[in-house]
Amino acid sequence: MCFLSFQNQAQKANPKNIQFNETELLQHIKTLSSDAFEGRRTGTRGGLKAVKYIVDQFSTLQISPLIANYEQSFSFSSEGKHYDGKNVLGVIKGTLHPEKYIVISAHFDHEGIKDGQIYNGADDDASGVSALFAFVEYFKTHPPKHSVILAAFDGEELGLEGSKYYVNHSIVPLKQIIVNFNMDMISRSDKNELFAVGTIHNETLKKVVTSHEYSNKISFLTGHDEGSRDENWTYASDHASFHKKGIPFLYFGVEDHKDYHEPTDDYENIQPKFYVEAVKVIICVFEEIDTLNFN
Repeated sequence: MCFLSFQNQAQKANPKNIQFNETELLQHIKTLSSDAFEGRRTGTRGGLKAVKYIVDQFSTLQISPLIANYEQSFSFSSEGKHYDGKNVLGVIKGTLHPEKYIVISAHFDHEGIKDGQIYNGADDDASGVSALFAFVEYFKTHPPKHSVILAAFDGEELGLEGSKYYVNHSIVPLKQIIVNFNMDMISRSDKNELFAVGTIHNETLKKVVTSHEYSNKISFLTGHDEGSRDENWTYASDHASFHKKGIPFLYFGVEDHKDYHEPTDDYENIQPKFYVEAVKVIICVFEEIDTLNFN
């Protein structure tokens, strides 16, 4: 278990200062959720195409591989079927605390093709993967103080299998991972709400999230980390694998919408202005976390 020290936090964190290429962010989500990727089901042609796309982006952005060729291969069975998955892992060394790591994650797999219909998963979770690239671009001019592992996980839709494998076969010791930032469905909200889940489990993370005004364009809220299964998102995505290992987490996501796990979760249904602002807010929260002392 890691303990975080909270000290001297400013009251305002302005996402207007967060710079990345917004056009490219939207192009990435559009590409990953196109029919060409066939719904990115684990182990399928579309899933492997997504792996190649992410590897190519990490390489182009000059992100060092955490493992050879960026790819962490694993196998598992689900509902009587065998699957071969691949996590894509990059790393950026921290400027002040290179021995301590923050894992920024998003899953790239989705539902694939069912009954001849492609489930493109634009919000779920091409949105999170595309945000990983925005983080990388931001780090080019604002290098992180702690080391950062950029993790595009496979097999989330089949039981969080990629993140489970990662935490059980971590490339760096788990005790050196101080927090997980997980992004899953961050590109649309009819209520204009982005949630940070996990603050109930860690007082310091709660203070970071609640003591700042991160945006005047979208509502940035805590919650969805207790109560019934539908209301409690603690185990809803890949952050659960880290939580079970005692690693603090923040999960960024929106409430389910009518296109959740439907073939209509397409690029045309995301909300670009909300999405761009959500990514800026998440990066801004990272900046605050990155200034903390981890003991």
